Amino acid sequence: MDFDLSDEQKMLAEQARGLLAERTPYDHLRRLIDGQAEWDEPLWRELGEMGFLGANIPERFGGLGLGELDLGVIAQELGRVNAAVPFSSSIVLAADAIARAGSEAQQAAWLPRLASGEVVACFASAEGPGPLLGQGLSFADGKLTGSKHPVADAGVASVAVVQVGGSLALVALDQPGVTRTRLDSFDQLRPHYRIDFAGAEAELLPGRGLIPTLLDRAAVQGAFEAVGAAEACLAMALGYVKDRQMFGRSLSSYQAIKHKLADMAVGIELAKSNAYYAGWAAGHAPDELPAAAAAARLSAIKALEFAARENLQVHGGIGYTFEANCHFYYRRERLLAVNLGPRGYWADRLLDAQPGTQAKVA
Repeated sequence: MDFDLSDEQKMLAEQARGLLAERTPYDHLRRLIDGQAEWDEPLWRELGEMGFLGANIPERFGGLGLGELDLGVIAQELGRVNAAVPFSSSIVLAADAIARAGSEAQQAAWLPRLASGEVVACFASAEGPGPLLGQGLSFADGKLTGSKHPVADAGVASVAVVQVGGSLALVALDQPGVTRTRLDSFDQLRPHYRIDFAGAEAELLPGRGLIPTLLDRAAVQGAFEAVGAAEACLAMALGYVKDRQMFGRSLSSYQAIKHKLADMAVGIELAKSNAYYAGWAAGHAPDELPAAAAAARLSAIKALEFAARENLQVHGGIGYTFEANCHFYYRRERLLAVNLGPRGYWADRLLDAQPGTQAKVA
């Protein structure tokens, strides 16, 4: 494989980067937080109009029918600007679940509306701390009872794809049997909710046994998002140390600072190559996807964690203030580190994918 983007993918990245740089300056993110906004709705509508939301949705359902690397290019640019949109919830998880596990009728009913941005979906799997098992719900006679928490972007979603054991169900969220309660979220640009189901009407997706694959595919896109955020941290840190003067010298001239920046760059390049390979595997080598997805997620989360914290460090005391921009990425890093399960789960996934090994998934 070629560890680089095609000319078409580079053009897609440029289009996405140009739009997002114009629409999501940091002051705009602060206004969203100050206004307690659920999301950046105008940006979401524009992403839908430009076709970005339908990148990997089949053409017959209103999408562009592109591959996982193309979707990853968009995820990377969204991560770079810390966009306040439900892309991961609605497109990476829910739309992919419907496309792979749904019936033809379910796909026709939901995928065109998800691709256009008319409808937002969320993916509900977590039931508090611990593995994503989906065992806390009961489903009988088309009725769903139980709760899911935390669920990202549930406040703006019209429908949820809910994990019920090894199955998935579609649940409309505007019905009497559903209650949504907003939770405190460390990342103020990605609100999370508790969803309680009390005999809510639900419709099973016929595809079964797909949840591990769906999580693997989501991990690939999460890795791209983390890479974009890490690249933004490196650029922010580099810009600051070039401008900052200390003892009559540019801060960038100090060897210790150079080491920090070099270590950030090395981690990002490793994570990027793993993300590219995992994106390729998702579309061309499904047998290699479990190991590739786990490696991409682990390396990307590590790279972003290091970049976000070192970015704070090189900014010194000012980096910890709300007026500085470092905290956006530190908060997003903490969210991305846990939103698809803890590192232990992905480390075990990586070990399980190696010949002759069998890890116990915790």
